[in-house]
Amino acid sequence: MSDELARAWSEVVTTACRTVTDGLVVGTSGNVSARVGDTVLVTPSGVPYDRLAPDDIVAVDLTGRRLHGTLTPTSELPMHLAVYRATDAAAIVHTHAVHATAVSTLVRELPLIHYMAADLGGPVRVAPYATYGTEELAENTLQALTARTACLLQNHGTITYGKTLAQAYDRTAQLEWMCRVWLTASALPGRTPTLLSEDQVRRAGERLKGYGQQRG
Repeated sequence: MSDELARAWSEVVTTACRTVTDGLVVGTSGNVSARVGDTVLVTPSGVPYDRLAPDDIVAVDLTGRRLHGTLTPTSELPMHLAVYRATDAAAIVHTHAVHATAVSTLVRELPLIHYMAADLGGPVRVAPYATYGTEELAENTLQALTARTACLLQNHGTITYGKTLAQAYDRTAQLEWMCRVWLTASALPGRTPTLLSEDQVRRAGERLKGYGQQRG
């Protein structure tokens, strides 16, 4: 195993543990992956993340053929591989976050409660329900992710991707926060939350491109 794969595996495990610590998943639910060239490192099925060691690496190619390790990959491997084959994703985070999962049962698209939806590509869609680990779920997910970097999975959870695991994780946390804001605002009897227009979100997205410290 190369040093690059070893570093990536360490980041996968660290990120997976963080999803538990931050309350985005319970037990071994949810999964995390990273792509290094044509190799995909992914968390295993049914193993507590804090027990994983360097020798427990799980790696497959883009067709799902095992390259490294002996543990069984996550049952959601078809969804991860579908996203890698169809997008420029280098990392994926899938969670069962409470507020996001609740929203996925109520709407077909997360209402535009905050301009940070722009960082996810626009209004966040809800992928129709399908049994976990199936090609049907993978296909539904790809449809919902069209021109987006995140979507909700109906009665299931979230999936986000990015150029790094840090970016994918930040998008997951942002999505969960927006879902919590909308649920909180919607809970007040007799009041309806003010929503943004798609144009307002688009204009915020243009400003976000220059947000933060710009390196010369």
